[in-house]
Amino acid sequence: MAQISASLVKELRDMTGAGMMDAKKALTETDGDIEAAVDWLRKKGLSKAAKKADRVAAEGLVAVASAKSGKGMAAAAVEVNAETDFVARNEKFQTAVREIAELAIEAGEVGKLSQAKTASGASVTDALTSLIATIGENMSLRRMAALSVDAGVVATYVHNAMADNMGKIGVLVALQSEGDAGKLEELGRKIAMHVAAGAPAVALASTVEDLDPAVVNKEREVFADQARASGKPDNIIEKMVEGRLRKFFEEVVLLKQPFVFDQDKSVEQAIKDAEADVGAPIQFAGFERMVLGEGVEKKEEDFAAEVAAVSKS
Repeated sequence: MAQISASLVKELRDMTGAGMMDAKKALTETDGDIEAAVDWLRKKGLSKAAKKADRVAAEGLVAVASAKSGKGMAAAAVEVNAETDFVARNEKFQTAVREIAELAIEAGEVGKLSQAKTASGASVTDALTSLIATIGENMSLRRMAALSVDAGVVATYVHNAMADNMGKIGVLVALQSEGDAGKLEELGRKIAMHVAAGAPAVALASTVEDLDPAVVNKEREVFADQARASGKPDNIIEKMVEGRLRKFFEEVVLLKQPFVFDQDKSVEQAIKDAEADVGAPIQFAGFERMVLGEGVEKKEEDFAAEVAAVSKS
C-alpha cells in the first residue's frame, strides 16, 4: 500500500475541494493514484451528500445580480451557505452561486428558485447536491430577496467582496425615477454602501410608517417610564417621549438616518437634493440588506484537531 502523505492529501483537496478526511480516504482506496482518487470522489460523493446535510453551513457567499428591462430594472440577492470559508473561495462554488443569483431575478421567491433550472438542466437543489459530492461539504440555498422598478434603477453593492458581485454582505436599493439612469445608479450605490455600513445603526425599515407598530409602542413605553422617573409634569414628559422617539427613528429608519456621505443630511434629504441633478423626481422604492450567516448558530471547528485526526488515520 502506498504511503499517503499530507502533501498528497492537500493536492487532492485543492484539485477537488473535497473535505480532508474524504481526500485521505480516496487516496487510500486508490493506492495513492491521484487521478483515480478524483474519480473515486466523484463516484462516491453523491451517496455521501445526504450524510453531510446535518452539518452546520454558516459560511458561503451572498451574491447579487441585476437585469435591465426597458426603462426599469430588477435585482436579486441570494445567500448560499457552505461549511467553511475555504469553499467560498472555490471557483466551482462561486460559479454556481453566481448562476443562482441570476436565476433569482426571475424566480422571485426561494421556493421557486430552488426548483429553477440551471444551465446544466438540473434544478438548483440538484445542482447543489451534485456540488456537495464534488466539494465534500454541506451546502444550502438559504434565502433570497428581490426588488424591481418599472422606471429607474435597482442599485447593488457587495461589502467584503470575494469575487465580482459576491461576498459577505449584499445590498439592493430601488429608486423609482424617469431621470438620468447613470446618476440614479451612482446615488443608489452610495445609499447601498450606507446600508451595508449600518450607519448609524442597521435600518429596520425604509420609513417610520413601515416600522412594526409593536416595536414603536415598546420604545414609547420605555421612554415614557424613563421620563416619568425624572419627576417632570405630564406635558413635559410627552415632549420628552416624542423627542426620544424622533432620535430612535433617526437610528433605525433608513430615510431618517444621517447620510454616511454627508452627515448634515438625512438619506431622505440627500435623495431630494439629487432630483435636480437627476432631472426628475425620485421615489425611494425599498432596500434589502443580506448578511452572510446572520441568525445561523455556528459551530466552532478545531482545525488542528482535524489535521491530527488525518495524520493518525
